[in-house]
Amino acid sequence: MLMGQMATENGSLVTEFVFMGLTDQAEFQLPLFFVFLLNYTATVMGNFSLMILICLNSHLHNPMYLFLFNLSFIDFCYSFVCTPRMLMGFVSESNIISYTGCMTQLFFFCFFVNSECYVLTAMAYDRYVAICKPLIYAVLLSPRTCSLLMFGSYLMGFASAMAHTGCMIRLSFCDSNIINHYLCEIFPLLQLSCSSTYANELVSSFIACIVVIVSGLVILTSYASILLNIVHMSSATGWSKAMGTCGSHIVTVSLFYGSGLLTYVKPASAKSIDQGKFFSVLYTLLVPMLNPLIYSLRNKDVKLAARRTMKRLRS
Repeated sequence: MLMGQMATENGSLVTEFVFMGLTDQAEFQLPLFFVFLLNYTATVMGNFSLMILICLNSHLHNPMYLFLFNLSFIDFCYSFVCTPRMLMGFVSESNIISYTGCMTQLFFFCFFVNSECYVLTAMAYDRYVAICKPLIYAVLLSPRTCSLLMFGSYLMGFASAMAHTGCMIRLSFCDSNIINHYLCEIFPLLQLSCSSTYANELVSSFIACIVVIVSGLVILTSYASILLNIVHMSSATGWSKAMGTCGSHIVTVSLFYGSGLLTYVKPASAKSIDQGKFFSVLYTLLVPMLNPLIYSLRNKDVKLAARRTMKRLRS
C-alpha cells in the first residue's frame, strides 16, 4: 500500500536509495572514516572561526570581508549536506537514504554549489574595483550594493536548486536504486531513471551555460583588467600589494572551478564516472576545508583579528 502511494506521489516505485560510496573495499572503510572525520572537523571549525573573527572585529567590516563571510557561511553549511551521510556510510552496513532525504540532499547540494559560484564572482568584482577604481570603491560597493549582490547570489542558487530538484522529482525510478556515488548528485541519479531524462539534461546544460557566461565572464574580465592595471604600475610595492589582495581569491577560484571541470567535463563512461566521484571529493570536501586557510595564512588583517580576539578571550 505504501509502495503504491509513493508511486502515485512521485511516479517512482523506489522509496529509498543505496550509496555505493567512495570504495567497496572493506579494509579502506575505517581509515577513510577517520580521514574525512578530520576533514569535517577542520572544515566546520575553520569556517566557523573565520565567521566569528569577521563579526567581532570592526576593521573587517568592509565589502571584501562581507563576501568572505558569506563564502565561509556557504562552506560551513555545505559541509553538513555531504559529509555526515558519507561518514555514516563508512561505519554502517547499510548505506541507505530515503527518496525524500535524497531529493532534499540534492536540493541543498545544488543550492550551495551554485551560490558559491556567484559569491566567488562578486569577490572577483570586489577585487577589480579595489585595484582599478580605488577612489570610488565606497560608492560602487556601498552596503546596499553588497547586500544586493549577496541576495542575488543566493537567489540564483535557489532558482538553480529548484530547477534541478523539480526536474528530478518528475522522473521515475523503477528497479535499480544503487547510486554510484557518496551523495545524491544529478548525473548518478539520472543513470537510474527509467523515464526520459532529456528535460533534466537540458536544464543542467542551461544552468551550466548561465554559470559559465555570468560567473566566468565577470571573473575573467575582472582579472584581465586587474592584470592590465598591474602592468602599468610603476611602484613595486603597489604591484606586490595588488597581487597579495588577489592571490587568495585566484587560488580559491582555481581549486573550485578546476575540480568542477575535472568532475563533469569528460566522456560519459563507467570509468569516467568513477573518476568523477573521486574528483568531486575536491570541491565537496577539500575546497571548503582549504578556503579558511587560504584566506588566513597570508592575510594580515585576519591574523590581526585573530590576535585581538585571543587577547579578549584571555582577559
